[in-house]
Amino acid sequence: MTTTISRPTVGPMSTISAHLISRPAPASDRAAAPAPLTGSRLNQLRAGVLGANDGIVSVAAIVVGVAGASSTTASIVTAGVAGLVAGALSMATGEYVSVSSQRDAERAGLATPDEELTNPWHAAVASLFAFVVGGLVPLLVALAPWGSAIVPAVFGAVVVALVVTGAVSARIGGSDVRRAVLRNVAGGSIAMIVTYAVGSLVGLAL
Repeated sequence: MTTTISRPTVGPMSTISAHLISRPAPASDRAAAPAPLTGSRLNQLRAGVLGANDGIVSVAAIVVGVAGASSTTASIVTAGVAGLVAGALSMATGEYVSVSSQRDAERAGLATPDEELTNPWHAAVASLFAFVVGGLVPLLVALAPWGSAIVPAVFGAVVVALVVTGAVSARIGGSDVRRAVLRNVAGGSIAMIVTYAVGSLVGLAL
């Protein structure tokens, strides 16, 4: 006698259960992917990093240059503060003009959505505050009672700060970190050496 084994019939409830099990999770339960940086956001970051870097180098060069010509703390700090204010305003103005020109070009091309257009005011403010933050590094170091060691102290602090800004700019741009840091430190060091030499020559002439 042959025994026939029948397969179980899949009923409506089994079909519904299988559908529920295989159903993808709701969108609210899934981890949201990070939104890509827009052109405006990238410009703000770029302006901030460049502003901080320029603040470090500019104010440090002024402080070291004046220190080469004069040993009085009042003269060094006064020159540093003046350079900090003037440089911050100059950076903000230059960034506003530059990004405004870029925004006009983007609008003329009609290829960039309005929400992705660069904002000149955001870039200018980011550059201004970043310049001030960067410039405070050598200025605050110069305020300490270093005596004749003020130049080496400022130089060392600036090199450390330039390593940080170089690494951050490389991360943002997706470039090689070591190369960016080396370029940053080399440029800042040359600027300080040249201004110190010029300040020393001016001090001797006066």
